[in-house]
Amino acid sequence: MAAAEAAGALAGGGSVPVLFCFSVFARPSSVPHGAGYELLIQKFLSLYGDQIDVHRKFVLQLFAEEWSQYIDLPKGFLVSERCKLRLVPLQIQMTTLGNLTPSSTVFFCCDMQERFRPAIKYFGDIISVSQRLLQGARLLGIPVIVTEQYPKGLGSTVQEIDLTGAKLVLPKTKFSMLLPEVEAALAEIPGVRSVVLFGVETHVCIQQTALELIGRGLEVHIVADATSSRSMMDRMFALERLARTGIIVTTSEAILLQLVADKEHPKFKEIQNLIKSSAPESGLLSKV
Repeated sequence: MAAAEAAGALAGGGSVPVLFCFSVFARPSSVPHGAGYELLIQKFLSLYGDQIDVHRKFVLQLFAEEWSQYIDLPKGFLVSERCKLRLVPLQIQMTTLGNLTPSSTVFFCCDMQERFRPAIKYFGDIISVSQRLLQGARLLGIPVIVTEQYPKGLGSTVQEIDLTGAKLVLPKTKFSMLLPEVEAALAEIPGVRSVVLFGVETHVCIQQTALELIGRGLEVHIVADATSSRSMMDRMFALERLARTGIIVTTSEAILLQLVADKEHPKFKEIQNLIKSSAPESGLLSKV
């Protein structure tokens, strides 16, 4: 839940009846007082998840009594009284092409912390791949957002990973990286379209971050050789699930070469030096 939603819910208390409409369906339910956009979308997904095509973009609308028709949900809307909402799919279907350009891309490095070292499978391998990704981001001027899960108990990001120049390094307790500060940072980056996501754990923080990002209309690229879990079964099924939702599962070398796109790119030689040695062909390879 976003910070504003949480504040509203605490201030108002209780729940508010809401009629959720989608296609020919209308289902009465309720949400906490002060609920906003994110929570409302989650409610629509819980009610109509089997009917909603995640490859489409949607508009959330509110029934306005003064106009006797639906209007686009006002910016900053929070539920304070009984209301009627509908989710409207746009006619144009989104095609996930997976094109990447430095000017429209952000890198997300998720929870690469010291206490995870002994527990995460092939952690040393994903550290080395994360290093090359972050070096590439610095060379190409791509913003980097880093989170650390409860660093007081789990430690900071491992020393091998150089966070020089990172736009944000934030502690969190929420599994998803989509903290209010991260949402604000994304809003400040003009034209951001794609997020390159890597770190741990694949089936928890990576998965929940990826699903929230595509829910906001961003294209997500998960770097398979820089992403792991304690369990290879959890990792495998998480990547399969995410790929079915239209998220792109790829590799660090593919990402870096796609970002330069041309041998004549001024940073090509430096990127080429980063990938001169192939990424480790660890046990992750057969478990994607």
